Amino acid sequence: MNSVLKIILQRIGLGILTLFIVSIVIFTAVNLLPGDFAELILGQGATPEAVAAIRTDLGLDKDPVTRYFSWLFGVLQGDLGTPFAQANMASFAGSATGSGLGSVAAQLAPRFENTMFLAGVTAMIAVPLSLTLGILAALYRNTVFDRAANVGTLTSISSPEFFLAYVLILFLAVLNPIFPSLSNIFEGMALGERLERTMLPALTLTLVVTAHMMRMTRAAIINLLASPYIEMARLKGISPMRVIVTHALPNALAPIINVIALNLAYLITGVVVVEVVFVYPGIGQYFVDSVKIRDIPVVQACCLIFAGAYILLNLLADVLSILSNPRLRHPK
Repeated sequence: MNSVLKIILQRIGLGILTLFIVSIVIFTAVNLLPGDFAELILGQGATPEAVAAIRTDLGLDKDPVTRYFSWLFGVLQGDLGTPFAQANMASFAGSATGSGLGSVAAQLAPRFENTMFLAGVTAMIAVPLSLTLGILAALYRNTVFDRAANVGTLTSISSPEFFLAYVLILFLAVLNPIFPSLSNIFEGMALGERLERTMLPALTLTLVVTAHMMRMTRAAIINLLASPYIEMARLKGISPMRVIVTHALPNALAPIINVIALNLAYLITGVVVVEVVFVYPGIGQYFVDSVKIRDIPVVQACCLIFAGAYILLNLLADVLSILSNPRLRHPK
């Protein structure tokens, strides 16, 4: 038990270190974006004095190292800053900024909830579907079903997300009006209506992530079918489906958990294109809108959330893999 706790603590330490390094990369990359918020707000006819005044109000006149550590200390205290647009309006009105409804955290909270709802709906569809297809493909390997499942999933994963989204809109919203083409959900909406409006983006993401999970499940199970204990189970007369589900699948959980966690991380970090296509009010849509106007605090906060979610789910995958596989808990 102590060895497992030690390994978990090591993974957590590496995750924190990775997140710190990623925060440096995020800050550097975001601040290297071309364009300037002050110039975008004031337009082409802006005077240098007006631009300098806005940059001073927003703290953009400080050196990058000072701004980075100021942002990092704020993040550690739960303060993601104030959107430049909000801070600019407040400075003209002479009011305080940095907290309340105008803060980045307050504006991101409902959008993060929407993105998590979309990711949750997608996961409830994609994970059982992928495991079922993977088990059946392993059970009926080299058959027509196996080939059809592989061709279908590889086709979906090879197609761009926006292309799949528009195909689904064409067939499920235009030609056959089953689901609405725009996912304009809002707070207080009934669960049934929210699910209906979220279904098309969820189906799009399902088509994208199913292939990885299905093929990994199939490969992990087939890799174990030649093991002696599987042969013994077959000699006992156990049905092929029971051999796979009861004996092969539990021992193939480590790689399957890893690929599921990676795809769940993608559901949070890779939703930008899908949210823009369906005008879904999540973090991805807010991120794109903020990049357009160079709203640095919002862009940094969105990137940090994406990175944190990815690192956290990878950490969770490592821990679950260790707990599910004794060979990883007791390495030679």
